[in-house]
Amino acid sequence: MNWDRPILTDSGGFQVFSLAALNKITDDGVTFSSHVDGSYHTFTPEKAMQIQHNLGSDIMMAFDQCSEYGYTHEQARAAMERTAKWLERCYRAHENPKQALFPIVQGNFYEDLREESLNRCLPFVTRGIAIGGLSVGEPKARMYELLDFLQPKLPTDVPRYLMGVGSPDCLVEGVMRGIDMFDCVLATRVARNGTALTSRGKVVVRNGKYKEDFTPLDPDCDCYCCKHYTKAYLRHMVNVGEMTGAMLLSLHNIAYLHKLMHGLRESILGGYVKDYAREFYRKQSLGEQD
Repeated sequence: MNWDRPILTDSGGFQVFSLAALNKITDDGVTFSSHVDGSYHTFTPEKAMQIQHNLGSDIMMAFDQCSEYGYTHEQARAAMERTAKWLERCYRAHENPKQALFPIVQGNFYEDLREESLNRCLPFVTRGIAIGGLSVGEPKARMYELLDFLQPKLPTDVPRYLMGVGSPDCLVEGVMRGIDMFDCVLATRVARNGTALTSRGKVVVRNGKYKEDFTPLDPDCDCYCCKHYTKAYLRHMVNVGEMTGAMLLSLHNIAYLHKLMHGLRESILGGYVKDYAREFYRKQSLGEQD
């Protein structure tokens, strides 16, 4: 990849969840049919470790089963139990101690299952711990409630990683609840659809009201996109299908999220994180509603 920087890889557990129509899950692993030629393949915890070892991941994830929002307690328990058993197999197959392996807390939205999953993860926590199965269609308030429940129970001497969460408000709320790491495709996915994340809220540049708006996307941003392009020009590129528009919006969205996380980090060190969060929401409310 010619990427001489840290690499974090997922195990494939979320892809199993998102492509449920193509696979069958058993205690041994996941059998799935290829979307390319229909051929069948089996993916196991050991295979997930082998692939991540070969990639040279600096941070790698245990193979887990992510359960759907709305699962019954019985269904969620079965997925949590399978995740716990797969975790043991992942650690037995883990070959390189220089590669950090994070266990993943599952259990859906049942507090007893989440606590049990966490307790079964703790013996395997050496470099960090992940929380999976959130941001899967539930109301944000429900996710925050579960994070509030988990926060005092999570280890404090390793990074806490919230998987698949990346909207600006969720980053702020997650950090306020003790989360250290996040990942999400949101920044580039919405950029490809013509949406910018800004300090004043979302800007959907494909909308007609930006046709003659010659101001930058975000008055508080000094990224390449904001310094050199206007909303009107970005709108033109998005609406004619020019890929440069999606690339510039992606660049801006990533820069904005980096700046947001830098500000959160500084506010924690300075002891004013609650004030920072209040100012974040005040500014977000100033934007025009697209």
